[in-house]
Amino acid sequence: MNKSANNNYDIHPLLEQRWSPRTFSHAAITDDEVMRLFEAARWAPSSNNIQPWRFIFARKGTDAYQRMYDLLAEFNQGWVDSPVLVFAAIKKTTPDGKDNYHALHDLGLAASLMTVQAQSMDIAVHQMAGFDHAKAAELYEIPDDYHFATAIAIGKYGGDPDELSDKLQEQEKAPRERKPLKDIVNEGTWSSNF
Repeated sequence: MNKSANNNYDIHPLLEQRWSPRTFSHAAITDDEVMRLFEAARWAPSSNNIQPWRFIFARKGTDAYQRMYDLLAEFNQGWVDSPVLVFAAIKKTTPDGKDNYHALHDLGLAASLMTVQAQSMDIAVHQMAGFDHAKAAELYEIPDDYHFATAIAIGKYGGDPDELSDKLQEQEKAPRERKPLKDIVNEGTWSSNF
């Protein structure tokens, strides 16, 4: 399925073609492919080069994958069937112990570079907020200084949207939409459109 963006201005084809499917092909993601995605994330810019992102991943068919899947919100469990699941965390403080207010931004940059790298490899990435963050922290015994921020489903494009519920099929097949630029960008001053 092609879901290219309906752009107002030219953007790079990798960005134009990227979308977050809820179905994936059954093709495996190789070790090399997985590590290439994390390598891209590793080279993301970060405030003071702190690199506050951390990733845990698991492959479908393993106990580790099932543990991650069980932590997903019921809605996400209704569609996630990806070859790889990832939980991404941030370190909430800087090396000198101060609050790192930029950690979420930096994780977003890392996930974004991972997503663009994936797109260049015909691999789809779907970010999810819906999972039990507290249970995940407990299960993985992460230190208090860390916080799970997002879950990520990774798989190759080419899944069958007809395998989804009727409501999700409708969403999956609908054209992609974004707010108009005037609602998110203004030069020189705050806009009443915001």
